Amino acid sequence: MSESLLDHLATDRPRSDRHITFTRFGGSESLDLSRLQELAGHVAGRLAELGVVRGDRIGIHGSNSLEWVLLDLAALRLGVVTAGLEPEKFRVDPALLPRYSLRLLFTDTPVDALGVHDMAEVRRWMDAGTTPAPVSHRPGDVTTIKFTSGSTGEPKGLAATVGSIESSLRAVQQLFSHGPGDHLFVFLPLSLLQQRYWIYSALLHGHDVTISTHNAAFATLRRAAPSVVMGIPAFYEVMRRRIESLAARISPADPAAALPIAAQRFFGPRIRYLWTGSAPASPATLRFFSDVGLPIFEGYGLNETCIVTKNHPGAWRIGSVGKVVPGKEVLIDAEGVISVRGDHPVNTRYEYGPPGASEEVFGTDGTVRTGDLGYFDGDGFLYIRGRADDVIVLDNARKIVVRPIEERLRECPAVDECVIFCPFRTYLVAVVSAVGRPPDLDAITDWVTRTNATVERDERIAKIVLARERFSVANGQLTAQLKPRRAAILAAHENEVNDRTGVTRAP
Repeated sequence: MSESLLDHLATDRPRSDRHITFTRFGGSESLDLSRLQELAGHVAGRLAELGVVRGDRIGIHGSNSLEWVLLDLAALRLGVVTAGLEPEKFRVDPALLPRYSLRLLFTDTPVDALGVHDMAEVRRWMDAGTTPAPVSHRPGDVTTIKFTSGSTGEPKGLAATVGSIESSLRAVQQLFSHGPGDHLFVFLPLSLLQQRYWIYSALLHGHDVTISTHNAAFATLRRAAPSVVMGIPAFYEVMRRRIESLAARISPADPAAALPIAAQRFFGPRIRYLWTGSAPASPATLRFFSDVGLPIFEGYGLNETCIVTKNHPGAWRIGSVGKVVPGKEVLIDAEGVISVRGDHPVNTRYEYGPPGASEEVFGTDGTVRTGDLGYFDGDGFLYIRGRADDVIVLDNARKIVVRPIEERLRECPAVDECVIFCPFRTYLVAVVSAVGRPPDLDAITDWVTRTNATVERDERIAKIVLARERFSVANGQLTAQLKPRRAAILAAHENEVNDRTGVTRAP
């Protein structure tokens, strides 16, 4: 059996010339990686003094911070299980402790209740207490409970194993070779397990890492001068529009020539590559960044699988989600539905979820039925066509996959996000979250008209419904990873979707 990477986080002395930096509005702080490891040991000692032992669980509810990272690393040192509770998804409530079997709950939104601790306490622990000896990790041990972003209902909880985490860390390092010349920029919530991978990578492979909050990401990106940026597609869509706007100001006569200059002003001069995943990325946006000299690599994975496929230097095809990473196997059934098998499954069931949820997704050997539709090209690149649940069956028995239609509509500069529905199983209606206020309906209508002329009749959009407000996490129409919540969007616009007024084809 290979050595445990997580054991090395506590036992190997990390490079003291590499740093971790935390930024948010109002300032930043930086410390070298060896000091980070030392402080995590102190926090582990204080947790042990509070009676926390191997196998216990602690909850962490707060925005990205040094305290968040120290609690996570301290828990790894003790063999304690963390539950990352995303603030946008979970309200601070003492009831979280019994619900998720938490010994302690740490939050930056203090609540006066037994077992609930202010994150500020962690800072007071940094230079106090003794450092306990680190535990050894086994592949089947659980280190964290991660929660699905979920499009409906209460988030499902999944207990992630050491083997699955280390398999992903090894695969990513094999593909990207992060090292002392790299500086990774992370701003997505640390409650998402994969974001913590980059901290583990820094300790293991000796590179810099900057941890920002989402709100501060745009302001601090160029100042950080990273070599790698981790972002979801929506982030890159926003950056594309900002770059195009700046290029037009730099060179009104020839904006295209100024795009590389504008891109560097936002991202800095050191970008080696950009990483994206979690939701479908627009091929046009991927091409845009590649054309301005910023290679962007899309991948594919789920909470239930960790990373499955990835584009990477030397194996890169825009429109695909890359080739299968080491340690994973992708199976595609006769209906085109993807299942994933791993050498080290994340788990074989949900820790928390409604009755029947585990049986619907997990095989007894840990094989995961993803519900995504896909296919391989002749060179082994995987393409995702959409969700099996989002296939529309028309009254003429024709099956329509909505994702390609939505992707075409998102290419319209006036469209921020969109979702396709099919009332009466006869024609397609697009609910559009527009970019501008007021929305440019003429531009959207013209785009749809021109696009409709290039596709078969059943794939044409017959009606456009403008959303009354832009889809957002706050109004419940986007997940925390900015994926549309179809059911919530339909519920908010059901009358307009079902109204036949404005339909441009006979139903």
